[in-house]
Amino acid sequence: MALPGITQPVDLYTLQQADGLRARILTLGGVVMTLEVPDATGRLTDVVLGFDEPAGYLDNRPFLGALIGRYGNRIARGELPLDGQVFQLAKNDGPNHLHGGPGGFHTVPWEVTDVGDGPEPSLGLRYVSRDGEEGYPGTVEVDAIYTLTAEHGLRVDYTARTDRATVVNLTQHSYFNLAGHGAGSILGHDLRLWASRFVPIDPNGIPTGPPQPVRGTPFDFLAPAPLGARIAEDHLQLRNGKGYDHCFAVDGWDGSLRTIAEVIEPVGGRRMLVRTTEPGVQLYVGTHLAGSAGKRGARYDSRAGFCLEAQRFPDSPHHPEFPSTRLEPGETYCQTTEYVFPLG
Repeated sequence: MALPGITQPVDLYTLQQADGLRARILTLGGVVMTLEVPDATGRLTDVVLGFDEPAGYLDNRPFLGALIGRYGNRIARGELPLDGQVFQLAKNDGPNHLHGGPGGFHTVPWEVTDVGDGPEPSLGLRYVSRDGEEGYPGTVEVDAIYTLTAEHGLRVDYTARTDRATVVNLTQHSYFNLAGHGAGSILGHDLRLWASRFVPIDPNGIPTGPPQPVRGTPFDFLAPAPLGARIAEDHLQLRNGKGYDHCFAVDGWDGSLRTIAEVIEPVGGRRMLVRTTEPGVQLYVGTHLAGSAGKRGARYDSRAGFCLEAQRFPDSPHHPEFPSTRLEPGETYCQTTEYVFPLG
């Protein structure tokens, strides 16, 4: 299909499992437009926020469902220090650079490299980010493969290579509501995080120092707790993030694929596990959605969806103590994240 301002055709692909799990993926931004998950009775429900038509993603300011790059999260002042040089990146979040800039990976058509069927249907996508794009050094070739797994989940495998030293920090930005994309607030969802530390931020979302303990704070999800249980507390970090918009440090991170989060919607009982190879996960509760028009006439108010964005820490180029996002020629960036919906 042709879309205004996009020179390449944009296509929509459907992946489906025999048990009903179904995803529709748009080549524009690698967007997950729908993710239909059966409940215990087999009834399908679309659990990701989005738009009815591909054209809705042309101005995808909330980054609904998109692949994010070249750098997920924020870089302070849009300044990328690298090998004695400072590269000025596009600023699209007040004074800062956010999610790859206004022309980031979420805005571009991705090339389809493979469509796999069988018991684990998949879709391979590729994008080549040229040297200087949004201010970044180096030409980076990125591959992302979406797979519906035998474990009843959606997996994303990323790889990236560069011809010049640069930074890469990819993530997936779906907003989930396990009761259904238009079901209202997600503050009743129970969240558990395998993370005993979180990254404190200033009012612009920039880290102010190393990860801090969650114990005794509204950021303690080591035991399951409703997302809304403590979000209204008078806490500096809740004020700075306007709720939860913080990166949590995964306990025991060693680069292996591990479960780092569990979310349960208590009324319908739908459950989601997040597994990743990444050291951090950004919890965001849709603060800035406020009144967005969504699929099938839904209105996405603030707190209508939550994101669990597996990634490296925000602003790591300015924090050498954080896990590195640097990528050199000859190296391969690799990341895997899974969203699993256990039955029963």
